[in-house]
Amino acid sequence: MSEHASNDAASDSANAPAENPYGGAAKTAPGPKRVRTRHFQNAKREGIKITGLTSYDALTARIFDEAGIDFLLVGDSAANNVLGYETTLPVTLDELIPLTRAVAGAVQRAFVVADMPFGSYENGPDEALRTAIRFMKETGAHAVKLEGGERSHKQIRRVVGAGIPVMAHIGYTPQSEHGLGGHIIQGRGEGIKQLLADAEAVQDAGAFAVVLEMVPADAARQVTELLEIPTISVGGGPHCDGQLLVWTDWAGLTTGRIPKFVKQYANLAGVLREAATAWRADVASGAYPTEEHSY
Repeated sequence: MSEHASNDAASDSANAPAENPYGGAAKTAPGPKRVRTRHFQNAKREGIKITGLTSYDALTARIFDEAGIDFLLVGDSAANNVLGYETTLPVTLDELIPLTRAVAGAVQRAFVVADMPFGSYENGPDEALRTAIRFMKETGAHAVKLEGGERSHKQIRRVVGAGIPVMAHIGYTPQSEHGLGGHIIQGRGEGIKQLLADAEAVQDAGAFAVVLEMVPADAARQVTELLEIPTISVGGGPHCDGQLLVWTDWAGLTTGRIPKFVKQYANLAGVLREAATAWRADVASGAYPTEEHSY
């Protein structure tokens, strides 16, 4: 997404380039502009793709923000990628809050979404609102995300009603992996009916966008055409309004099995391994430190 100048700058809006969905001379504006929920809707209307990555720390958040990534998700995938858990299920709200605070504090433009972990909203709307309020008060995040369509619409409505933006998440929902029978693609065959029902439920509840994870591309296309809110693909094919990837997968830091939908844009695991090997060898041989690196 492009950046957005002030809505009061009417003359700038009139002269905005066609590719700018927010109506303003953003590319020449002094300093970055903050991405807001309305920018997601503008991007869908103008057919401009939205970009998102996960982030769990200030260093990566700052880099992705400078690169122009539109939103950063402090995902419950921190369970696997930061804390070393086997699944996302064990991660707690107290563990995600400091990670979210670090990301939100590092960005100037990107929209920061806090992932509500398993067990922090399933008991109903009141619990969901308590969790969302903690994220907003203690981290500086701009929105929260929770999983589930029809089963979570009451929670979404309650949180949105309190003035907190919600990004929904349907299709494959990792927090329900045991109930779903593992990493199973959703929305195939008759499953498209439930996917469409879930999509309409989260939109009606007030979500500003919805993640579609591991669904067939044609099913994602149908959802995208049905909804007025943007769809964000995580393995949902090219027809969605935006794309989201786990940054450690995307940058090649993750090793082992990588999801089919991930394109790796770097090999950070290899770079770090080579660097660590070279440094160990230099220390062992006495090549490091030299006078140059000594006081």
